[in-house]
Amino acid sequence: MNDTPTSLGCDTADMLVVHNLFRHLFTQARPLIRGVPDADATRAKVVAEHLREITEALHNHHAIEDEVLGDALVTRVPACALHVDQMRAQHAVVAALTEELEEVLPEFEATASPAARQTVLAALDSIRTTLVLHLGAEEDDILPLASVMLSQAEWDRIGEAARSALPRDRMFVRLGWLLVSMSPAEREAWLRKNLPLPARLAYKTVGHRQFEADQRRLFPPAALT
Repeated sequence: MNDTPTSLGCDTADMLVVHNLFRHLFTQARPLIRGVPDADATRAKVVAEHLREITEALHNHHAIEDEVLGDALVTRVPACALHVDQMRAQHAVVAALTEELEEVLPEFEATASPAARQTVLAALDSIRTTLVLHLGAEEDDILPLASVMLSQAEWDRIGEAARSALPRDRMFVRLGWLLVSMSPAEREAWLRKNLPLPARLAYKTVGHRQFEADQRRLFPPAALT
C-alpha cells in the first residue's frame, strides 16, 4: 500500500452493519444469562459457549481492524495515527474485559448459582458499556477518515479478512446472526447486495435450517418464559 491509488473513497456502510450486529449480540446476551435457572449447569454451559463465541468474534473483528484498517490509514495519512492509536487502545480495554468474563465463566458453568450468574452479568455489562462507547467513537472518528482516504479495493480487504476468519462449520449460523440484527428491509437489501443468487439459495435451503436449529438450542421455550 505504498502507492496512492488513483481513485480514493470507499463505502464504509458495511462496517455499520457489523457494529449493529455486535450491539445486538451483547444486548441479547443479558437476558440469556438471567434466564439460566439456578443450578442448571447444562443450560449454563450452553449460554457460556455462546458468550465465548461472540467474544471471540469480537476479538477477531478488532484484530482485523488493528492490522488491516489501522495500518492502512496510518500508511496513507500519518496524521491519522492519533485516531488509530485511540481505536487500538479501546480494543485493548475491551480485550481485557473479555478476559475477565472468561475467568468467571467456569464457575457459572459448574454451578449456575445466583452469585455466579451476577458475576457473569457484571462482566458482560462492563464489556457492553465499553463496547457501545467504542463503536460510537469509531463511527465518528475512524469511518469518516476511511471513507475518503482509502480506495474501495483497500476497504474490501477488511471484509475479505473477516470472511477468511469465519469458522467454516459456523458460517451459516454467523450469517443468521447478522440477518436477524437487521430490519426486514435492510435484510433484503443486504442479501441482494452482498450474496450472489447461489449463496442466497444455499442459505435459504440449508443455512437457514442450521441457524434455526442453533437458535432453538440457544433460546429453548423454557428459557424465554
